[in-house]
Amino acid sequence: MQPVDYLFHDILRLIACLLFILLSSLSVSAQLPFYTDDADTTHRNKFHIEISNEHDILQRDAYPTKRQNTLVFTLNYGITDKLEFGVNAPVITFSNSRLAARRNISGHGDTQFGLKYNFLAEREGSKMPALGVVFYVEAPSGSVKKGTGSSLYDYWLYGIVQKSITKKTKVRLNGGILFSGDDSTGLIGIKAERGQVFTGNASLVRDFNDKWTLGIEVFGAVTGNFKLDRGQLTTQIGGNYAFTEKFSLAFGVLSGKFSASPRAGALLGFAYDF
Repeated sequence: MQPVDYLFHDILRLIACLLFILLSSLSVSAQLPFYTDDADTTHRNKFHIEISNEHDILQRDAYPTKRQNTLVFTLNYGITDKLEFGVNAPVITFSNSRLAARRNISGHGDTQFGLKYNFLAEREGSKMPALGVVFYVEAPSGSVKKGTGSSLYDYWLYGIVQKSITKKTKVRLNGGILFSGDDSTGLIGIKAERGQVFTGNASLVRDFNDKWTLGIEVFGAVTGNFKLDRGQLTTQIGGNYAFTEKFSLAFGVLSGKFSASPRAGALLGFAYDF
């Protein structure tokens, strides 16, 4: 099967999920397309769905694999107004060189389970930012043979700082540590490194009106020995378009440096609250 066929099938899956959501009964998080997490949590007894598809051109040292397509399904549930449970699972497709024995490989990736706690909300007139903390466990549900799984249990803890610069502009910072495992999704991310991995993200997002939100972010990771050439550094420009208060479209373009980042990529996704 050719790369375009795999991409077409992934798009069909995305459309099918979108139709399912729109035909269901169901305020939208502006987190997508950004990897920098926000301090907000899903309201109590409510669900938040995100479906995103990212297509990346990989670094040259990933040869004979040239591209990676990652389709991610995310479901969040508000246990309380401050505590959120989340689960996400990717479907990963690799497009290889014509010289490779297998041109394309596809399979399920590792599954993440996590809790987010917002222990301080931002208040108008206060200099204090919103603060949150997230703990994730990633189970090795992907295939090591195909390269879609890492075979490792990952334990990741990170903090969130979120502050409104103006009524329409917010800055968000994430900083964390992977105590065990790695932060890879397929061939993107720091792969199979033993020891700790340090992660950091920063984003600046502005609401231009009730429908358009645009922003920029930088995110990366480095191992405990701080070898930058084995690390990850990626910049993304993107935003959201809100069709309704509950349903939005997310889009972004990426550019990366170092072996654990894609050279370039594009992301398209949807977010829905119900």
